[in-house]
Amino acid sequence: MVPDLPPLPALTRAEGELIDRYLDVVDLLGRINPAHHGDTYAGLRAAQALVRKAAELRDALALMHRRGESEVHADTLARALRVLDGERRTARVTLPPRSDS
Repeated sequence: MVPDLPPLPALTRAEGELIDRYLDVVDLLGRINPAHHGDTYAGLRAAQALVRKAAELRDALALMHRRGESEVHADTLARALRVLDGERRTARVTLPPRSDS
């Protein structure tokens, strides 16, 4: 059974591109995060891809700016990130809880 997800809020095409590219970068940073288990080759590959994805993120923001979308609507974009599993995906970028053992 598929869980009920809230609908994705209405976004401009540029906002949608911004969200997609941001999550691409977050996913790669999560794979590179040295505080999580992984191998160096996977981290290297993610770091190499990060350069391209960061440029795509920059381009999405530049497009928004050129189109006159000068304000980031944080509440709307945060809702979109939550619908797209952004909380789980961004958690991989942070430090895991301490293990006091």
